[in-house]
Amino acid sequence: MGIFSKIKEKVGISNDIDDFPEEFTNDYVQIDAEKRAAGKAKVIVRPFMIEDFSDIKPMLDAIREGYTIALVNIKPLKDKDIMELKRAVGKLKKTCDAIEGDIAGFGEDWLVITPSFAQIYRDKNVENINTEEQA
Repeated sequence: MGIFSKIKEKVGISNDIDDFPEEFTNDYVQIDAEKRAAGKAKVIVRPFMIEDFSDIKPMLDAIREGYTIALVNIKPLKDKDIMELKRAVGKLKKTCDAIEGDIAGFGEDWLVITPSFAQIYRDKNVENINTEEQA
């Protein structure tokens, strides 16, 4: 006896096979892998590079959509103009706060920006090490 037959019996539904669509009469369901691959992803992890302040516009648009986790390489702008970098990071932080997302740096040259449904893990031990090194 198949699993659907048992469920139908418990619920009290007719055992007449003609009453059910074909996909419910088998003991298994076949998933079309190509159909799944062709669909859109719910979340996109996307790399960005900031070489100039104007490079943050497409990044801000993607972040505001709410489905993009941005990995941002800040090294080119950091090497070029530190004041522009501070301005760009400030703008990114304000946008991140507005969408209730999260932003964090990792390493010397990268930022991660997430939408509101994701949170960046922060290891307390790493933060303590950084604080001790600065003292």
